[in-house]
Amino acid sequence: MKPRSIVGCLIAATLGGIIASSASTPLTASAITVSPAKLPRIATVDERYQSYNVEMAEIIGAKFWKPYDMYDKQGKAVPDVGASPAASKTEGAAPQAGQNPAMFEERPPIDLTNPRLRKLASALGPAYVRVSGSWANSVFFHDSDTPAPQAAPEGFRGVLTRPQWKGVIDFAHAVNAALVTSFAISAGVRNASGVWTPDQARRILSYTSSVGGNIVAAEMFNEPSIPVFGGAPAGYDAESYAHDFAVFKPFAKAAAPDMLIVGPGSVGEGGTAPVVPGDMLLKTEDILSATPQPVFDVYSYHSYAAASQRCVSLGALSQTTAAAAMSEQWLARPDAIYSFYIGLRNRFEPTSKGVWVTETADSACGGNPWAATFLDSFRYLDRLGRLAKKGVTVSFHNTLASSEYGLLDQKTFAPRPNYWAALLWHRLMGSTVLDAGASQPGLHLYAHCMRDRPGGVTLLAINNSRTQQESLQLPVAAERYTLAARTPEDSRVQVNGRELALTADDALPLLQGAHVVAGQVTFAPASITFLAVADAGNASCLRH
Repeated sequence: MKPRSIVGCLIAATLGGIIASSASTPLTASAITVSPAKLPRIATVDERYQSYNVEMAEIIGAKFWKPYDMYDKQGKAVPDVGASPAASKTEGAAPQAGQNPAMFEERPPIDLTNPRLRKLASALGPAYVRVSGSWANSVFFHDSDTPAPQAAPEGFRGVLTRPQWKGVIDFAHAVNAALVTSFAISAGVRNASGVWTPDQARRILSYTSSVGGNIVAAEMFNEPSIPVFGGAPAGYDAESYAHDFAVFKPFAKAAAPDMLIVGPGSVGEGGTAPVVPGDMLLKTEDILSATPQPVFDVYSYHSYAAASQRCVSLGALSQTTAAAAMSEQWLARPDAIYSFYIGLRNRFEPTSKGVWVTETADSACGGNPWAATFLDSFRYLDRLGRLAKKGVTVSFHNTLASSEYGLLDQKTFAPRPNYWAALLWHRLMGSTVLDAGASQPGLHLYAHCMRDRPGGVTLLAINNSRTQQESLQLPVAAERYTLAARTPEDSRVQVNGRELALTADDALPLLQGAHVVAGQVTFAPASITFLAVADAGNASCLRH
């Protein structure tokens, strides 16, 4: 199958400077040569590598991050809601203890039957959909067809009904997504000694099976490194986790033998930005070394390189800016987080285990305003490329359709720039990871075997410079797909000069690569290019 037929057919647009490429164009001094046929295999990712989260808050209808446009109707600067001295610690005032309720809004349950939502999610399948988040830690599963209680029972903070969970299962089936979740660990699931009990988890597993669903993987609970934010009992520590896990693991292996146990799913360590207050952090090192020592089937962590403007109270070091969103320093931050958590994995867990990043986005606390623009697509694709090279096998974007960091607008489910980036990755980048060589400032290069084309190779070239054109020398012809926008801060994006939008019936637009001949390929400033080399003949790509 030719690359054009893989991604549909359109009449090529006039591309101008975005797609300057010709064998007769003189080679610039900065150009490097990449030979797709010779790139060696260095890793393999899951076929569902690019996955996403749907928050439990969305499923049950609960408080989640308030959109920035609701903070100030007069258009003034976003208020410092995170630093407000009026932050309430009253149970139920905010999703997480100690946070200012002004940062959140009450929202109805997400409509997982929405045709547009299903159509767009299906286009990213196969994938994993992880239903978790802070609300999952303290949600009560009402395992009955009777009306749910108006208020959560004592020890819980939200109520999940059978129809809501059945909606999750139906959605997963409809969009070719394998279901991943976590369980409640709040006071409502503990015995008189304060130890976790499996009754609620058993009910969810049993009901899931009874309606034809399957939970393929689960973390014991969401983000144990910040138990105070996650609804754990007061004083919860590494020993508490170890004792809980000693109950959870044998239960899970008996109740759902094929379900992978993923963990610990920590957050807040290893980066240059303190996204969690130090006095509220339970160190992952302590969790992994506690007795009895927890051992997982898959090692996981969360990766947030900053906190959003909502959580400015964490301090200036937790923040980033739109001006830095394409910088080398910003794009490299996931490396430090990975190195920290993989170092702990190597000390305490067998190194042969897969590594999942079960949450990631531009920033914690719902994302920054520019997460919904093309500016964040550089981080989105760069992180997928660099973590695949390091051996991460699955990466879950937070979220599919909620808050500024959603791939889709939470009100309309319209695609944002990161959705189009995700779609191109899904269609062109296969599971075999190749070594395209070291990236250089201004030109980040990644390569995978081409999806559904034996021997084919796809190169991903990210020009993260706002001013400098970059180039490489390609000894073979290719089909080119260049993502660009009028400005990086734009919420609209083009492929090969043609703006991307859904058709009148919500169908995805057909995409066409622009043919480029062997020779120098140039990349305009602030652009992202996939080069599909269908006939590369790479031996590592003939076996998948």
